[in-house]
Amino acid sequence: MRLIKQIRNLLLNDTFILCLILLNALIIFAQGFSLAPLTKKIFLVSDNLITLIFLFEIIAKVVKYKLVEFIKSGWNIFDTVLILLALPSLFYWIFKNGTTHLDYLLVLRVLRVFKFFRFIRFFPNIDELIAGIQRALKASVIVILGFFVYNFIISVIACFFYKNIAPEYFGNPLTSLYTIFKIFTVEGWYEIPDFIASRSNETVAILTKLFFILILITGGIFGLSLVNSIFVDAMVSDNNEELEKKVESLEKKIDTLLNK
Repeated sequence: MRLIKQIRNLLLNDTFILCLILLNALIIFAQGFSLAPLTKKIFLVSDNLITLIFLFEIIAKVVKYKLVEFIKSGWNIFDTVLILLALPSLFYWIFKNGTTHLDYLLVLRVLRVFKFFRFIRFFPNIDELIAGIQRALKASVIVILGFFVYNFIISVIACFFYKNIAPEYFGNPLTSLYTIFKIFTVEGWYEIPDFIASRSNETVAILTKLFFILILITGGIFGLSLVNSIFVDAMVSDNNEELEKKVESLEKKIDTLLNK
């Protein structure tokens, strides 16, 4: 019983779990290289044993906190989903030499890399950061939607303009949507109009360059800047409010001292 209790306490120890996650990350990273058969086998066994330990960790938490309390924590649900995504790799490792045909699980083994996302839970002040992101998304959802609609409209227009001239970039509305978004990010925006100009006459070339300059200014410079500014402002608004309260409290104390 004492040994079981010690094992349970170890599984519930965040430091131990974090060390396992780091070790697992290094093991999966190393598996991406060409390794000797014995080394590869050791890494594979270690990877799956760590997955098994993570599964026992989830079970230990459910036993300790009971299922109702367990699912009240968003982080517990997050960890459980990530471990479930890694289970196909474990099942394939256990049953691949048996009579059960689970070869299709070989493809799903890649899902084990999702265990890396458990790092997020151990970030300092992660709850405050997530709360800030949620607040920022709520505040900027209209602007983001407007930006997407503008991207959609421009991409459809560009598709009809350049579908035959540059099908690589505007062959269909979906490809055009991606191309216009790339231009909004100011990533190689000049290469596309130059490519179109090389396949067009002089008048079309000049109009095309003017059109893409307009797209860059409205969508890339003003559009993305507006989205970024609103998003960042909403993320730090909670800190600003806290600072304003402290300043206000300090001013009241100063006024009280001066009145004395």
